[in-house]
Amino acid sequence: MRHMKAGRTFNRDTNARKALFIGLTKNLVEKEQIKTTLPKAKDLRRIVEKMITRAKVDTVANRRLVASELGNASAATVKKLFEVLGPRYANRNGGYTRVLKAGFRYGDAAPMAIIELVDRDVNAKKSVKLEVAEEATEEKVVAKAEKAPKVTTKIEKDAPKAVKASTATKTAAVRRRATGN
Repeated sequence: MRHMKAGRTFNRDTNARKALFIGLTKNLVEKEQIKTTLPKAKDLRRIVEKMITRAKVDTVANRRLVASELGNASAATVKKLFEVLGPRYANRNGGYTRVLKAGFRYGDAAPMAIIELVDRDVNAKKSVKLEVAEEATEEKVVAKAEKAPKVTTKIEKDAPKAVKASTATKTAAVRRRATGN
């Protein structure tokens, strides 16, 4: 019997559940909107709201508490919590997140939801993508600079480029994947 055992377990042990919610929390704080299953979104709400409430008072102790809850490699998340989200919600007494139902997942019909921060920055997701893209382009520029210039022969210039797979084979692959055959 499950008497006096509150909360969902998500069919995971304690450490896996903590890791799951640490990852979801980091993503929600950085992107300000994520899509996940409805039960996970409802449980994530409790964790994120407590962190934002703590971030409203910027002290060293609060920063350390939040950093210890988020684990390693969370410096950017802690910084955003205390420098952006804390001041943004300074006048709000709770209710920092919103859970919107988003239909059902195709594969297993799990109820999906979008969890987002109220009064969120619409460009937050884009800025994370731009930072990743800028880092990738910088790495490509460095890699190209390190390589010696390649001399191409006339045969290589005239060679036809690889032909893409036809749409018929793509649809067949999708059909095979969907049916399991």
